Amino acid sequence: MSETTLLASEDKRLVAGDKVYNTPVEVTLEVIGGKWKSLLAYHLMSGPQRFSALKRLVPNITEKMLTQQLRELERAGVVSRKVFAEVPPRVEYRVTEHGATLKPVLEAMCAWGRSHWQQQG
Repeated sequence: MSETTLLASEDKRLVAGDKVYNTPVEVTLEVIGGKWKSLLAYHLMSGPQRFSALKRLVPNITEKMLTQQLRELERAGVVSRKVFAEVPPRVEYRVTEHGATLKPVLEAMCAWGRSHWQQQG
C-alpha cells in the first residue's frame, strides 16, 4: 500500500488498485489489523528488535506467523528489516518513519484497552 495512492471516489469510497475500502478504518485495519500486527508494531515503537526478541515479547506467536506478519508490515512500509553481514546472520526490525505515525493510534488503543479492562473489573 505504500506505493499505492488511495483515491476517494465520488461515493466516498477509497480505491487502491483493485481494492476498494468503504472507510479509512478499513485501510488501517488492512495494515495493522489481526491478532499480531498491532502488537508487533507496539513493541517496535520502543526501538529496533531482533527476531528472537520479538518472539520473546510475543510468546504465543509461532515463528512462521511472526515471519509472515513482519513481512506484511514491511510490505506496508510500517517496518524495515536490516540484515547484518555477520556469522551467524543478525536481522533487526525497526519502525519506519511512516510506521512511527501509528504511535498515536497505538497509544489510543492502549488507553482504551486499559480503560475497558478496568471497567470489566
